[in-house]
Amino acid sequence: MSRVPYPPARRDDIVDDLHGTPVPDPYRWLEDPDDPATKEWLDAQETLFRSAELEGRDHFRERIAELLRSGSVGTPSWRGERRFFTRRDPDQEHPVLYVADADGERVLLDPTALDPSGLTTLDSYQPDKEGNRLAYQISVGGDEESRLYVVDVTTGQIVEGPIDRCRYSPVAWLPGGEAFYYVRRLAPSLVPAGEEQFHRRVYLHRVGASPDDDVLIFGDGLEKTNYYGVSVSLDGRRLSISASRGTAPRNDLWVADLDASSSEAPELVTVQQDVDAQTGLHFGRDGRLYVFTDLDAPRGRVCVTSPETPTPEHWRDLVPEDAEAVLSDFAILDGMAEPVLLVGWTRHAIGEISVHALETGERIGEVPLPGLGSIGGIFERPEGGHEAWFSYTDGITPTAVYHYDALTGETSLWEAPPGAVEVPEATTEQVVYRSKDGTEVHMLVTARPGSGPRPTILYGYGGFGVPMNPGFSATTLAWVEAGGVYAVAQLRGGGEEGEQWHRDGMLGNKQNVFDDLHAAAEHLIATGVTSLDRLAISGGSNGGLLVGAALTQRPDLYAAVVCLAPLLDMIRYEKFGLGATWNVEYGSADVPEEFAWLWGYSPYHHVREGVSYPATLFAVFASDTRVHPLHAWKMAAALQHAQAGDRPILLRNETEVGHGARSVSRSVELSADQLAFVARHTGLKAG
Repeated sequence: MSRVPYPPARRDDIVDDLHGTPVPDPYRWLEDPDDPATKEWLDAQETLFRSAELEGRDHFRERIAELLRSGSVGTPSWRGERRFFTRRDPDQEHPVLYVADADGERVLLDPTALDPSGLTTLDSYQPDKEGNRLAYQISVGGDEESRLYVVDVTTGQIVEGPIDRCRYSPVAWLPGGEAFYYVRRLAPSLVPAGEEQFHRRVYLHRVGASPDDDVLIFGDGLEKTNYYGVSVSLDGRRLSISASRGTAPRNDLWVADLDASSSEAPELVTVQQDVDAQTGLHFGRDGRLYVFTDLDAPRGRVCVTSPETPTPEHWRDLVPEDAEAVLSDFAILDGMAEPVLLVGWTRHAIGEISVHALETGERIGEVPLPGLGSIGGIFERPEGGHEAWFSYTDGITPTAVYHYDALTGETSLWEAPPGAVEVPEATTEQVVYRSKDGTEVHMLVTARPGSGPRPTILYGYGGFGVPMNPGFSATTLAWVEAGGVYAVAQLRGGGEEGEQWHRDGMLGNKQNVFDDLHAAAEHLIATGVTSLDRLAISGGSNGGLLVGAALTQRPDLYAAVVCLAPLLDMIRYEKFGLGATWNVEYGSADVPEEFAWLWGYSPYHHVREGVSYPATLFAVFASDTRVHPLHAWKMAAALQHAQAGDRPILLRNETEVGHGARSVSRSVELSADQLAFVARHTGLKAG
């Protein structure tokens, strides 16, 4: 294999002095996407990528598309006898939002009908408490800049919107459907240049009124990177507001009695403030306040108290912390003589649901589940009852919705995805290995029957407390069916073992995450699953940072790397996209101690000339407003300059999509390119 000729990229003599350390940045000019030089370079990179020999692309494209014909179904949200849910039929590009009632099912929102180009996505939705109106949010072209609308459920007519600047906004309806609390950013003219993505506030909006007349409820003068949550109890009496600085694993929390103060000027009472814990509240139909918290319980616990005494000193454990399982969800079923509490858990990322006496918390049983997989949220009827709904998926099972009846103790299939697909014969094994410091780490390994070293993709994330739970993946199954192995490592930094597991991989502990990945790779090689020349790693976003660090720290260990929408310049990441909200996870280069952490692993700054690097594919998205593509652009230029070996460094740029949701056809193309690239460089023959 001859060395690939790369598009020329000038190297500027830019060196910053940060806390006495010289920090070179030769490709800073690539931070400007409008610079003609950047555009010319990107065009040349696109030509290079499209000329790459990826023989398996057509095979993977066809097989992934076929597997995605399973379609999808969402868990229902009930409002009286109406239920709201999403479904995607086999040939549809996006899930469609439906309502079902005594008159049957009907479409409330079809993103493709709104926009036949497929660029519009449904970001979220929230029906009012009576089910008569529904607020929904859509965005276009992957920018995730949600615009909020309200639709009349009976007529299907839009009665409100668009209201802009509603990215990541919860909607909390007051009874009657005439008003709701929500979160909106300040107008760009009111904030400093470069801070338009921040400065959120909680407002009260009355349907039909101008958003300019919304009543400011909360957030004025607080941290610019705060995210806010807001909810209103079923009876409309209790308002709760939470605030988190960026993505910090802690929140401040307030409640107000709307009977004792007005909805326009609620008198907020502090539940917790400046406490290093995450807490959520649920006002029960029985008059009790249920508290979901990891305060003094990194794996989570459920407590109870009175709404009149909501602060931690009054909490009483109802379901205490489990020594091994992480508490993920709960639901109250009170439509029988002895009400029960359903509690969702993950045990080393495998889902389970336990049944408890609501009054005492005593564990009295378990909800039967279809297998060893992942459980979605547990939903009950807001007005109570004896039924609950949840989603289930595992490595070979598309997500389906199940129904649990507390009167009979039985679980049954509620709705399967609409498309029937044949999946390959494959099994998933959970293995345990030891990391560099001796910590036990779990890994899910999916493969077809067989033995001997095989082309293997090792996937990881390791950040923000996000767990890597098992689930149906067309990409995984297409790879495994073609003869490969797919492994998912549950690295520190994630949420598989609770909040302490997360903290063991954040801030100054970030190197633990990289060590966990290296150890996973070494375990797969030592146990004969794969070999050095057949092992690839893959990750996106924070996982892109993971594999970027891995390829610079251990270029000898990996044959190929797929790096999607990555963070790679960890010295300047706060200056772009939503980076300023992540310094609570990574640290800030403005702080000397934290700069030292970042400087110790920042992938862009650890590229060295004369090193033989793995074959690397960067994939980025032009409308990504979370992680700017510049990270991959600069890193690709640095690696292409430094590469001493003959394995290619390629850059895939995609327009009109962003960091999150996309159409099925766009997902198929991206996945096919990734698998074909990895197959080419790990020796897998597809098709």
